[in-house]
Amino acid sequence: MTKKNLLCLAVGSTAIPETINAAVEDWEVYEAVTLAEARRHLKARPLVLGVLLVEAHDEPLRAALDDFLHEHWHMHWVAALHAPALESLAWRQLVHDHCGDYHTWPLDIERLRQTLGHAYGLATLCRAPPAPRHGKQEAALTGQSAAIARLRRQIGKVANASAPVLIWGESGSGKELAAQAVHAHSPRRDGPFVPINCGAIPASLIQSELFGYERGAFTGAAREKRGLIETAQGGSIFLDEIGDLPMELQANLLRFLQEKTIYRLGSTRSIAVDVRVIAASHVNLAQAVERGAFREDLYYRLAVLALDVPPLRERREDLLPLAEHFFNTYASERAPHVKGFSGRAAQAMRDYDWPGNVRELLNRVRRAMVMAEGRLILPQDLGLSTGRAPAESAPLDDARIRAERDAIDASLLRAGRNITLAARDLGVSRMTLYRLLAKHGIRAPSRSCYTASPASK
Repeated sequence: MTKKNLLCLAVGSTAIPETINAAVEDWEVYEAVTLAEARRHLKARPLVLGVLLVEAHDEPLRAALDDFLHEHWHMHWVAALHAPALESLAWRQLVHDHCGDYHTWPLDIERLRQTLGHAYGLATLCRAPPAPRHGKQEAALTGQSAAIARLRRQIGKVANASAPVLIWGESGSGKELAAQAVHAHSPRRDGPFVPINCGAIPASLIQSELFGYERGAFTGAAREKRGLIETAQGGSIFLDEIGDLPMELQANLLRFLQEKTIYRLGSTRSIAVDVRVIAASHVNLAQAVERGAFREDLYYRLAVLALDVPPLRERREDLLPLAEHFFNTYASERAPHVKGFSGRAAQAMRDYDWPGNVRELLNRVRRAMVMAEGRLILPQDLGLSTGRAPAESAPLDDARIRAERDAIDASLLRAGRNITLAARDLGVSRMTLYRLLAKHGIRAPSRSCYTASPASK
């Protein structure tokens, strides 16, 4: 059996009290008496449970602790404080936001041992904490669905070639990520990757932005300027929404693809440029050619190697991994009490068609991380509903759900919103009651998060 482990952080102290050592004598304990030391432990190994021992209760320490606990939001924490600290609103808020339980000094060994065992059990039900990031991260396409696996295989094949790549995909599906992956796996990976949104640059400026200009080429050109194509020398240039490129600029781009040279605006001197072109569009360029909106010769120059990025509705098994990736990436923005996604939220995401694709998922997750009121994100926090068609047994199911919810509400009322007493009244464990609260969207009582030691009552 794997030995239990935890981080014991004693701030404002020089040693871990014997009370703690006695409560966790069978555990693997990593001790820290400074936040820097605690960070080193957490960077070196995955830990899911921590004990926070606070001796001093001054404001600078509280602010530093708040930042530290926010940074390591994935951990479960049990705090031990002196009772007077809880008279401070700021310290109460810190415990409320970051800790699943607390005790006050003097510590009761048996009660603390039970608390830590319960907290460790809850912590291990969660996914593993996100791996520490070291340096610059390579662009990646998150997911394990068949559609994204096929795209990865195609990227691996085209990356080593030098021919242009044309990427098609719906808006927000991740075309730029696919382009970054092509560049990252190519021999040009050490060169620059220069993205350009052709639809975002005014038509009057596109030529000077792409190809640069010489001094005096136009009013205001006080000195020469390299174009974006030149800045990508030795690397890749990503032309997003290339279907929006004006026809006259399409001719210049075609000449660059054919001759590997460019002419700055106002110059007659050609400049050789070694750049790989990766283009993308959300419109069907073959149909644009038929309409006369896109040059046929440029289309065939670009479409030497073609990639299709699947829409999010075709890779539903990737939804939750993607949502959790965004949750971890933007963890600094979330409300402190928000710890992850409920099962109902995960189902609602799978039931939704995501017309805005990955960009829409990212925006909904970031909003829910800020606006959610419970510890777990619910469908309404994402702006989604379950959307399932009612089954024949729906009336019976609805009655059963209503009865279960009413029983929970009545039990909480009788118990004075005390989770332990309510669970005992219902004949279930505290963990089961928490799951039922999440299932029915009932917000857990704030007092239920903390089980004070006898000395604190």
